[in-house]
Amino acid sequence: MSDGILSKAATMEIPISSNGDTSSLPEDDGLEQDLQQVMVSGPNLNETSIVSGGYGGTAEGIIPTGTIKGPGLHPPPPGPPAGGEEVVRGIAVEKFDIVKKWGINTYKCTKQLLSERFGRGSRTVDLELETQIELLRETKRKYESVLHLARALTAHLYSLVQTQHALGDAFADLSQKSPELQEEFGYNAETQKLLCKNGETLLGAVNFFVSSINTLVNKTMEDTLMTVKQYETARLEYDAYRTDLEELSMGPRDAGAVSRLDAAQSQFQSHKDKYEKLRADVAIKLKFLEENKIKVMHKQLLLFHNAISAYFAGNQQQLEQTLKQFNIKLKTPGAEKPSWLEEQ
Repeated sequence: MSDGILSKAATMEIPISSNGDTSSLPEDDGLEQDLQQVMVSGPNLNETSIVSGGYGGTAEGIIPTGTIKGPGLHPPPPGPPAGGEEVVRGIAVEKFDIVKKWGINTYKCTKQLLSERFGRGSRTVDLELETQIELLRETKRKYESVLHLARALTAHLYSLVQTQHALGDAFADLSQKSPELQEEFGYNAETQKLLCKNGETLLGAVNFFVSSINTLVNKTMEDTLMTVKQYETARLEYDAYRTDLEELSMGPRDAGAVSRLDAAQSQFQSHKDKYEKLRADVAIKLKFLEENKIKVMHKQLLLFHNAISAYFAGNQQQLEQTLKQFNIKLKTPGAEKPSWLEEQ
Protein backbone atom coordinates (compact mmCIF):
# COMPACT_ATOMS: atom_id res chain seq x y z
CA MET A 1 0.00 0.00 0.00
CA SER A 2 2.81 2.39 0.83
CA ASP A 3 4.50 1.73 -2.53
CA GLY A 4 1.28 2.61 -4.35
CA ILE A 5 0.84 5.83 -2.49
CA LEU A 6 4.49 6.88 -3.07
CA SER A 7 4.24 6.15 -6.81
CA LYS A 8 1.01 8.15 -6.97
CA ALA A 9 2.63 11.08 -5.19
CA ALA A 10 5.68 10.95 -7.45
CA THR A 11 3.70 10.99 -10.77
CA MET A 12 1.07 13.53 -9.86
CA GLU A 13 1.27 16.87 -11.70
CA ILE A 14 1.20 19.97 -9.50
CA PRO A 15 0.21 23.16 -11.38
CA ILE A 16 2.23 26.26 -10.62
CA SER A 17 0.74 29.75 -10.74
CA SER A 18 2.40 32.64 -12.38
CA ASN A 19 3.86 33.98 -9.15
CA GLY A 20 5.36 30.61 -8.16
CA ASP A 21 2.75 29.65 -5.53
CA THR A 22 1.07 26.34 -5.60
CA SER A 23 -2.53 26.48 -6.41
CA SER A 24 -4.96 24.91 -4.06
CA LEU A 25 -6.08 21.54 -5.33
CA PRO A 26 -8.67 19.25 -3.90
CA GLU A 27 -6.16 16.36 -3.87
CA ASP A 28 -3.67 18.29 -1.60
CA ASP A 29 -5.40 17.34 1.61
CA GLY A 30 -5.56 13.66 0.60
CA LEU A 31 -1.92 13.62 -0.43
CA GLU A 32 -0.80 15.15 2.88
CA GLN A 33 -2.77 12.53 4.82
CA ASP A 34 -1.25 9.73 2.70
CA LEU A 35 2.30 11.00 3.41
CA GLN A 36 1.61 11.19 7.14
CA GLN A 37 0.34 7.61 7.05
CA VAL A 38 3.51 6.49 5.26
CA MET A 39 5.68 8.18 7.89
CA VAL A 40 3.73 6.59 10.74
CA SER A 41 3.64 3.05 9.28
CA GLY A 42 7.21 3.18 7.90
CA PRO A 43 10.21 1.43 9.51
CA ASN A 44 11.69 2.73 12.73
CA LEU A 45 15.11 4.27 12.15
CA ASN A 46 16.36 2.85 15.43
CA GLU A 47 15.53 -0.66 14.17
CA THR A 48 17.10 -0.24 10.71
CA SER A 49 19.73 -2.88 9.90
CA ILE A 50 22.97 -2.40 7.99
CA VAL A 51 23.80 -5.17 5.52
CA SER A 52 27.54 -5.50 5.02
CA GLY A 53 27.33 -8.22 2.40
CA GLY A 54 25.40 -6.16 -0.18
CA TYR A 55 22.15 -7.12 -1.75
CA GLY A 56 21.15 -10.67 -1.01
CA GLY A 57 23.84 -11.00 1.71
CA THR A 58 23.47 -13.39 4.58
CA ALA A 59 22.02 -12.41 7.92
CA GLU A 60 25.48 -12.78 9.55
CA GLY A 61 26.48 -9.33 8.33
CA ILE A 62 23.44 -7.55 9.75
CA ILE A 63 24.23 -5.18 12.59
CA PRO A 64 21.26 -3.65 14.44
CA THR A 65 21.72 0.11 14.56
CA GLY A 66 19.81 0.27 17.81
CA THR A 67 22.82 -1.29 19.53
CA ILE A 68 25.24 1.39 18.33
CA LYS A 69 25.77 4.07 20.92
CA GLY A 70 27.69 7.26 20.70
CA PRO A 71 30.63 8.05 22.96
CA GLY A 72 28.50 10.34 25.07
CA LEU A 73 25.75 7.77 25.65
CA HIS A 74 27.63 5.40 28.01
CA PRO A 75 25.96 5.03 31.42
CA PRO A 76 28.00 6.44 34.29
CA PRO A 77 30.09 3.85 36.17
CA PRO A 78 28.48 2.62 39.37
CA GLY A 79 29.83 4.28 42.44
CA PRO A 80 31.28 2.33 45.41
CA PRO A 81 28.70 0.79 47.72
CA ALA A 82 27.85 2.70 50.79
CA GLY A 83 30.24 1.86 53.61
CA GLY A 84 32.62 -0.12 51.31
CA GLU A 85 35.61 2.09 51.99
CA GLU A 86 35.09 1.81 55.74
CA VAL A 87 34.99 -2.00 55.51
CA VAL A 88 38.20 -2.13 53.46
CA ARG A 89 39.90 0.29 55.83
CA GLY A 90 38.80 -1.81 58.83
CA ILE A 91 40.20 -5.03 57.31
CA ALA A 92 43.50 -3.30 56.51
CA VAL A 93 43.80 -1.96 60.05
CA GLU A 94 43.03 -5.39 61.50
CA LYS A 95 45.71 -7.07 59.37
CA PHE A 96 48.21 -4.38 60.28
CA ASP A 97 47.52 -4.95 63.98
CA ILE A 98 48.02 -8.70 63.56
CA VAL A 99 51.36 -8.21 61.79
CA LYS A 100 52.41 -5.65 64.39
CA LYS A 101 51.64 -7.97 67.30
CA TRP A 102 53.41 -10.85 65.56
CA GLY A 103 56.49 -8.70 64.97
CA ILE A 104 56.63 -7.51 68.58
CA ASN A 105 56.15 -11.04 69.92
CA THR A 106 58.84 -12.44 67.58
CA TYR A 107 61.28 -9.74 68.58
CA LYS A 108 60.78 -10.33 72.31
CA CYS A 109 61.03 -14.12 71.98
CA THR A 110 64.18 -13.89 69.85
CA LYS A 111 65.73 -11.52 72.37
CA GLN A 112 64.87 -13.89 75.23
CA LEU A 113 66.23 -16.92 73.35
CA LEU A 114 69.53 -15.23 72.58
CA SER A 115 69.91 -14.01 76.14
CA GLU A 116 69.37 -17.57 77.38
CA ARG A 117 71.88 -18.97 74.88
CA PHE A 118 74.58 -16.49 75.95
CA GLY A 119 73.81 -16.89 79.63
CA ARG A 120 72.55 -13.34 80.16
CA GLY A 121 68.91 -14.09 80.88
CA SER A 122 66.96 -16.34 83.21
CA ARG A 123 64.54 -19.07 82.17
CA THR A 124 61.74 -20.86 83.97
CA VAL A 125 62.57 -24.51 84.61
CA ASP A 126 60.35 -27.32 85.84
CA LEU A 127 62.95 -29.94 86.74
CA GLU A 128 60.55 -32.85 87.06
CA LEU A 129 58.73 -32.11 83.82
CA GLU A 130 61.95 -31.42 81.91
CA THR A 131 63.34 -34.78 83.06
CA GLN A 132 60.24 -36.60 81.85
CA ILE A 133 60.37 -34.84 78.50
CA GLU A 134 64.02 -35.71 77.97
CA LEU A 135 63.29 -39.31 78.95
CA LEU A 136 60.47 -39.42 76.40
CA ARG A 137 62.77 -38.18 73.63
CA GLU A 138 65.39 -40.78 74.53
CA THR A 139 62.75 -43.53 74.66
CA LYS A 140 61.44 -42.51 71.24
CA ARG A 141 64.92 -42.73 69.73
CA LYS A 142 65.41 -46.24 71.14
CA TYR A 143 61.98 -47.39 69.98
CA GLU A 144 62.71 -46.03 66.51
CA SER A 145 65.85 -48.20 66.47
CA VAL A 146 63.79 -51.26 67.49
CA LEU A 147 61.27 -50.44 64.77
CA HIS A 148 64.02 -50.19 62.16
CA LEU A 149 65.47 -53.58 63.17
CA ALA A 150 62.04 -55.23 63.26
CA ARG A 151 61.33 -53.99 59.73
CA ALA A 152 64.67 -55.40 58.61
CA LEU A 153 63.75 -58.74 60.20
CA THR A 154 60.42 -58.68 58.37
CA ALA A 155 62.17 -58.12 55.04
CA HIS A 156 64.58 -61.00 55.69
CA LEU A 157 61.78 -63.33 56.75
CA TYR A 158 59.81 -62.46 53.64
CA SER A 159 62.84 -63.24 51.46
CA LEU A 160 63.37 -66.51 53.34
CA VAL A 161 59.74 -67.54 52.81
CA GLN A 162 59.93 -66.76 49.10
CA THR A 163 63.17 -68.76 48.79
CA GLN A 164 61.68 -71.73 50.61
CA HIS A 165 58.64 -71.51 48.37
CA ALA A 166 60.79 -71.63 45.22
CA LEU A 167 62.98 -74.42 46.65
CA GLY A 168 59.96 -76.55 47.50
CA ASP A 169 58.61 -76.14 43.97
CA ALA A 170 62.01 -77.14 42.53
CA PHE A 171 62.22 -80.26 44.73
CA ALA A 172 58.67 -81.26 43.83
CA ASP A 173 59.40 -80.87 40.13
CA LEU A 174 62.59 -82.93 40.36
CA SER A 175 60.80 -85.67 42.27
CA GLN A 176 58.55 -86.13 39.25
CA LYS A 177 61.39 -86.13 36.74
CA SER A 178 63.91 -88.24 38.71
CA PRO A 179 62.39 -91.64 39.50
CA GLU A 180 65.56 -92.88 41.21
CA LEU A 181 65.49 -89.88 43.65
CA GLN A 182 61.76 -89.40 43.83
CA GLU A 183 61.49 -90.23 47.52
CA GLU A 184 64.38 -87.99 48.60
CA PHE A 185 63.19 -85.02 46.55
CA GLY A 186 59.66 -85.65 47.76
CA TYR A 187 60.25 -85.39 51.50
CA ASN A 188 62.56 -82.40 51.00
CA ALA A 189 59.78 -80.68 49.08
CA GLU A 190 57.32 -81.43 51.88
CA THR A 191 59.80 -80.09 54.46
CA GLN A 192 60.24 -76.82 52.55
CA LYS A 193 56.49 -76.43 52.18
CA LEU A 194 56.04 -76.90 55.92
CA LEU A 195 58.82 -74.40 56.69
CA CYS A 196 57.26 -71.96 54.25
CA LYS A 197 53.90 -72.26 55.96
CA ASN A 198 55.46 -71.70 59.39
CA GLY A 199 57.42 -68.76 57.96
CA GLU A 200 54.21 -67.15 56.73
CA THR A 201 52.68 -67.58 60.18
CA LEU A 202 55.72 -66.03 61.84
CA LEU A 203 55.71 -63.23 59.28
CA GLY A 204 52.13 -62.39 60.22
CA ALA A 205 53.09 -62.15 63.90
CA VAL A 206 56.14 -59.96 63.18
CA ASN A 207 54.11 -57.70 60.90
CA PHE A 208 51.60 -57.16 63.70
CA PHE A 209 54.46 -56.36 66.08
CA VAL A 210 55.91 -53.81 63.62
CA SER A 211 52.53 -52.17 63.05
CA SER A 212 51.91 -51.74 66.77
CA ILE A 213 55.38 -50.30 67.43
CA ASN A 214 54.98 -47.92 64.50
CA THR A 215 51.66 -46.63 65.88
CA LEU A 216 53.18 -46.16 69.32
CA VAL A 217 56.26 -44.31 68.04
CA ASN A 218 54.97 -42.25 65.12
CA LYS A 219 51.50 -41.41 66.39
CA THR A 220 51.18 -41.65 70.16
CA MET A 221 54.66 -40.42 71.09
CA GLU A 222 54.71 -37.89 68.26
CA ASP A 223 51.41 -36.41 69.40
CA THR A 224 52.79 -35.95 72.92
CA LEU A 225 55.96 -34.35 71.56
CA MET A 226 53.88 -31.89 69.52
CA THR A 227 52.24 -30.76 72.77
CA VAL A 228 55.71 -30.53 74.31
CA LYS A 229 56.80 -28.19 71.49
CA GLN A 230 53.79 -25.97 72.13
CA TYR A 231 54.66 -25.97 75.83
CA GLU A 232 58.26 -24.95 75.12
CA THR A 233 57.09 -22.10 72.87
CA ALA A 234 54.68 -20.92 75.57
CA ARG A 235 57.48 -21.09 78.14
CA LEU A 236 59.72 -18.92 75.95
CA GLU A 237 56.94 -16.35 75.46
CA TYR A 238 56.19 -16.37 79.18
CA ASP A 239 59.84 -15.67 80.07
CA ALA A 240 60.09 -12.98 77.37
CA TYR A 241 57.10 -11.03 78.71
CA ARG A 242 58.20 -11.65 82.29
CA THR A 243 61.58 -10.07 81.50
CA ASP A 244 59.86 -7.16 79.76
CA LEU A 245 57.64 -6.59 82.80
CA GLU A 246 60.61 -6.66 85.15
CA GLU A 247 62.47 -4.07 83.04
CA LEU A 248 59.46 -1.75 83.00
CA SER A 249 58.99 -2.16 86.75
CA MET A 250 62.50 -0.89 87.40
CA GLY A 251 62.05 2.16 85.15
CA PRO A 252 60.63 5.63 85.94
CA ARG A 253 56.95 5.94 86.94
CA ASP A 254 55.62 8.72 84.74
CA ALA A 255 52.15 8.68 83.13
CA GLY A 256 53.35 6.95 79.94
CA ALA A 257 55.36 4.39 81.89
CA VAL A 258 52.36 3.50 84.06
CA SER A 259 50.19 2.80 81.02
CA ARG A 260 52.92 0.68 79.45
CA LEU A 261 53.37 -1.16 82.73
CA ASP A 262 49.65 -1.97 82.89
CA ALA A 263 49.71 -3.26 79.31
CA ALA A 264 52.81 -5.36 80.02
CA GLN A 265 51.17 -6.76 83.18
CA SER A 266 48.11 -7.79 81.17
CA GLN A 267 50.19 -9.48 78.44
CA PHE A 268 52.33 -11.22 81.04
CA GLN A 269 49.27 -12.63 82.79
CA SER A 270 47.85 -13.89 79.49
CA HIS A 271 51.05 -15.74 78.57
CA LYS A 272 51.39 -17.05 82.12
CA ASP A 273 47.93 -18.64 81.93
CA LYS A 274 48.78 -20.18 78.56
CA TYR A 275 52.07 -21.53 79.89
CA GLU A 276 50.49 -23.10 82.96
CA LYS A 277 47.71 -24.69 80.92
CA LEU A 278 50.14 -26.29 78.47
CA ARG A 279 52.36 -27.45 81.30
CA ALA A 280 49.39 -29.26 82.84
CA ASP A 281 48.48 -30.74 79.43
CA VAL A 282 52.02 -32.07 78.96
CA ALA A 283 52.04 -33.64 82.41
CA ILE A 284 48.74 -35.44 81.73
CA LYS A 285 49.81 -36.65 78.30
CA LEU A 286 53.11 -37.94 79.63
CA LYS A 287 51.26 -39.90 82.30
CA PHE A 288 48.81 -41.44 79.85
CA LEU A 289 51.59 -42.18 77.36
CA GLU A 290 53.57 -44.11 79.96
CA GLU A 291 50.53 -46.20 80.90
CA ASN A 292 49.69 -46.88 77.25
CA LYS A 293 53.29 -47.74 76.40
CA ILE A 294 53.51 -50.35 79.19
CA LYS A 295 50.19 -51.88 78.17
CA VAL A 296 51.04 -52.08 74.46
CA MET A 297 54.60 -53.29 74.86
CA HIS A 298 53.62 -55.98 77.38
CA LYS A 299 51.29 -57.50 74.78
CA GLN A 300 53.66 -57.07 71.82
CA LEU A 301 56.74 -58.44 73.55
CA LEU A 302 54.80 -61.52 74.69
CA LEU A 303 53.59 -62.06 71.12
CA PHE A 304 57.06 -61.64 69.67
CA HIS A 305 58.64 -64.05 72.15
CA ASN A 306 56.03 -66.80 71.73
CA ALA A 307 56.04 -66.59 67.93
CA ILE A 308 59.83 -66.66 67.58
CA SER A 309 60.20 -69.49 70.09
CA ALA A 310 57.53 -71.63 68.45
CA TYR A 311 58.92 -71.05 64.96
CA PHE A 312 62.50 -72.05 65.73
CA ALA A 313 61.31 -74.96 67.87
CA GLY A 314 59.33 -76.22 64.88
CA ASN A 315 56.12 -76.22 66.94
CA GLN A 316 53.53 -75.43 64.30
CA GLN A 317 50.59 -75.90 66.66
CA GLN A 318 51.95 -73.46 69.24
CA LEU A 319 52.75 -70.93 66.51
CA GLU A 320 49.20 -71.02 65.19
CA GLN A 321 47.83 -70.84 68.73
CA THR A 322 49.87 -67.69 69.34
CA LEU A 323 48.26 -65.95 66.39
CA LYS A 324 44.80 -66.99 67.54
CA GLN A 325 45.55 -65.70 71.03
CA PHE A 326 46.28 -62.21 69.66
CA ASN A 327 43.58 -62.30 66.94
CA ILE A 328 46.05 -62.01 64.09
CA LYS A 329 45.03 -62.90 60.54
CA LEU A 330 47.71 -64.05 58.15
CA LYS A 331 48.55 -61.56 55.40
CA THR A 332 51.98 -61.51 53.81
CA PRO A 333 53.35 -58.17 52.52
CA GLY A 334 52.23 -57.44 48.99
CA ALA A 335 50.20 -60.66 48.69
CA GLU A 336 47.13 -59.84 46.61
CA LYS A 337 46.35 -63.45 45.66
CA PRO A 338 45.88 -66.49 47.94
CA SER A 339 49.01 -68.23 49.11
CA TRP A 340 50.32 -71.06 46.96
CA LEU A 341 49.75 -73.36 49.95
CA GLU A 342 46.03 -72.60 49.79
CA GLU A 343 45.96 -73.59 46.12
CA GLN A 344 47.42 -77.09 46.70
